[in-house]
Amino acid sequence: MNIAIIGGGIGGLATAVGLHKIGIKAHVYERAGSFKPLGAGIGIGSNVMLALQKLGVAGDILKSAMPLTEQRFLNGKFQVMNSIDFTLLKKRFGEENITIERADLHAALFSAVDSRAFHFNKKVESFNQSNEHVELIFSDGTKETLDYVIAADGINSIFRKTLVPNSLPRYAGYTCWRGITKNKDDVTPHISSEAWSKKGRFGWAPLHNGDVYWFACINSEANHPVYEGFSKEDVADYFSFYAPVVERLIRETYDDYFLHHDIYDIKPLDTFVYNRICLLGDAAHATTPNMGQGAGQSIEDAYELMEAIKNTPTMNDAFKQYDATRVKKTKKVINLSRQIGWAAQWDNSLLVGFRNKVFPLVPKSLLFWRLTFLFK
Repeated sequence: MNIAIIGGGIGGLATAVGLHKIGIKAHVYERAGSFKPLGAGIGIGSNVMLALQKLGVAGDILKSAMPLTEQRFLNGKFQVMNSIDFTLLKKRFGEENITIERADLHAALFSAVDSRAFHFNKKVESFNQSNEHVELIFSDGTKETLDYVIAADGINSIFRKTLVPNSLPRYAGYTCWRGITKNKDDVTPHISSEAWSKKGRFGWAPLHNGDVYWFACINSEANHPVYEGFSKEDVADYFSFYAPVVERLIRETYDDYFLHHDIYDIKPLDTFVYNRICLLGDAAHATTPNMGQGAGQSIEDAYELMEAIKNTPTMNDAFKQYDATRVKKTKKVINLSRQIGWAAQWDNSLLVGFRNKVFPLVPKSLLFWRLTFLFK
């Protein structure tokens, strides 16, 4: 079979790892000129570590990872409202929850694939699909004819937008900054935290090399002209109402790791398969980052597609099995993540007061139980 993977992000690379593992030398077409370390930090849940273990790359990833034992939720005064004990997940399912630099995760996946499979400066401008093949037309004027295409080209996927014209990114209502900073012993190893205030949300997690990954979110209209121009000093000043560590983490962010993005997801789709084209990762189910499952669900896609191809007689059967496995689960992730973000971003004093009183009363066992669907 002649299979193309469109997009060399985490989902596309994980798919290449999986397909190469079972002997399918799929080729990856990436619009960028090369792979460069990009992004800040990322959380990888133990459900995703199970998939990485089965893909054969978990060991390499753990070398650059910080295992997490607990997630804490704080109010605007930095008082702990509730927490999730990640050690229970490890005990039950056998894998760690981790944080890692996105660049390290990307590099581990990239190095697990034969370099000859990658084709750079290959932006898909359009495509034509028949019952027999898919033709790709690239911006450099070249064309490729494939038996099947796995579209892992992100939330703005040209494949999804063409095949499902009404499936456009939807704004979540808040904008976020992210960064990586040196830990000066003011962030506890193995514990990630998130503080919620009506003025904004701030979260942080330690990384394995003595750094800290942080994010900061405030409610805003999309493409806000003032927030788009914020420097790290501006963000630090804005969030100075929190404990001093917050301002310090933001202000001392490494210049190359200070990022800003409005937050989007897509309305859940009913299918990821369109004849010979299969959507994967953010192209299929972009989600808000409130569960730390965005990249993780792309990795699970890759594993489940690998398993489906390995265990079914035809590629069409594999696509059907993948679709049946992934659509329902990712829909739940999108919806639950959006709900969490909605509650975490409340800026009404009455609602915030209600949340701060009720959330500490929620049993930890319930918070744990809400995550168990990720392992099914």
